[in-house]
Amino acid sequence: MKIGLLALSGIRAHDPELLKLGLTLPGFVERSKQVAALPSLGLLQLAAATPPGHEVQYFEASEDRAEPDVLYDCDLVAISTFSAQIFEAYSIADRLRAAGVKVAMGGLHVSVLPEEAAQHADYVAVGEGEHVWPQIVEAAERGAGRRIFCASDAAPVDVSRLPVPRYDLLEQRPYNRFTVQTSRGCPWRCDFCASTVMLSQRYRKRPVEDVIRDVIAIRRLRPNAFIEFADDNTFVDKQWGKELCRALAPLGVKWFTETDISVADDEELLELIASSGCRQLLIGLESPEGSALEGLELRANFKARRAEGYVEAIERIQRAGVTVNGCFILGLDHQGPDVFARVLEFVERTRLYEAQITYLTAFPGTPLYARLEAEGRLLEPRRWELCTLFDVNFRPARMTPQELRAGFFELTEKLYSREALERRRSGFFSDLRARQRTHGSNAAVRASRA
Repeated sequence: MKIGLLALSGIRAHDPELLKLGLTLPGFVERSKQVAALPSLGLLQLAAATPPGHEVQYFEASEDRAEPDVLYDCDLVAISTFSAQIFEAYSIADRLRAAGVKVAMGGLHVSVLPEEAAQHADYVAVGEGEHVWPQIVEAAERGAGRRIFCASDAAPVDVSRLPVPRYDLLEQRPYNRFTVQTSRGCPWRCDFCASTVMLSQRYRKRPVEDVIRDVIAIRRLRPNAFIEFADDNTFVDKQWGKELCRALAPLGVKWFTETDISVADDEELLELIASSGCRQLLIGLESPEGSALEGLELRANFKARRAEGYVEAIERIQRAGVTVNGCFILGLDHQGPDVFARVLEFVERTRLYEAQITYLTAFPGTPLYARLEAEGRLLEPRRWELCTLFDVNFRPARMTPQELRAGFFELTEKLYSREALERRRSGFFSDLRARQRTHGSNAAVRASRA
């Protein structure tokens, strides 16, 4: 069969005022372009899991979300997307199926709402796809009717046995940022997080040698590629993290990942992260005050317990020479209209290299969605296209939706202006040069005394 893999991704927003602001805010636009430029690792992993004897091609929807015409020559098309683009994905699926093309869908949204997806697809994958995808290919090949395939019906995916994703399918595309997965899941259970909704298994780490194998495969394709580790929380296991960094160091790669604030607890790990080529750690701080974080993480109240040490932790990470992208959620139940000034003050005081702000967003399948729905606080239930992180679709507890939007816009202008970005970034490099001079002087003194 001829199989097409279609990705719909990127940062989206529907709020016209925010879209207008985005045109003049370089910090926001930079990260938006970076995310949009990343290929779908999930689809490349499915390509590697495809049984032999089939022709596989990778595609992406255009900026206007139109599907490539060549998809209509395929026998089977697999579509991957998030909640924000799901209606567009359904429209594409409907057009393909009307033309006689079999369609499979999977991913976070589809795993939560498989019956909804089944109205637009011949085959629906619920959960991790590596084991169910070959079953879908076989069903399509023999012309089987509609069916929902659940990962829970098959053996758990052993992440120590994953093949190299089909990066070769991207050979003719102008990518220079590629994703590699080092782990799956996260030990924490934040009520707003959709990332682990479809992962029923425990937090799992891949063998370091397999991660390096994948990085080398990318380097063969693009020698100067920038690597983004597609993880929810890379450095949960500090000793494993050290092993990973030691293996990365000789490769000379530049890389980025997401992790939690506890990475700052281990000075040796920070040194290894910096020396192995890490350019930035994205860390979910969520709020500058611990009171707003109470109960946000459902297993151990991790976020609230760590908030008091945020300032010192950020300083330790950036002192090691690694920039921090601190993420904040606006609209949490304990936040009032004064939160915007507090976030700005915190970002300036800690000299965060980058800051990311988003609205509290109720993704389907999350505890947050269930709670807001039960409390009658969702403004437009099932408006999945508003699950962008940049559109308000709920009623905050301590301010109006209008106050939340107005505060968000004002904070956006202040955080992402060219002057603010330059101030924070020059501050980071100024501090780094000062520490290097001090370190060099101290080293010289120690050498003279030896």
